[in-house]
Amino acid sequence: MPTIKIKSRSNESIDQMLRRFKKLCEKEGLTKQIKRNSYYEKPSERRRRQLRKAIRHAQRPPSEPRR
Repeated sequence: MPTIKIKSRSNESIDQMLRRFKKLCEKEGLTKQIKRNSYYEKPSERRRRQLRKAIRHAQRPPSEPRR
């Protein structure tokens, strides 16, 4: 699990600091990982979920090339 450290900026309220922390957690994918690990997932269910994700990803139309 990655370590996330937040240093308070000058004149920053606790609410703003908490908002920054939540954004960083979301960016790192920590919230998804916590939700996924909050209950036991059988290996067959995990494979099924990954397969559905791969199928969705393959069915997406190709994006335009970056410039």
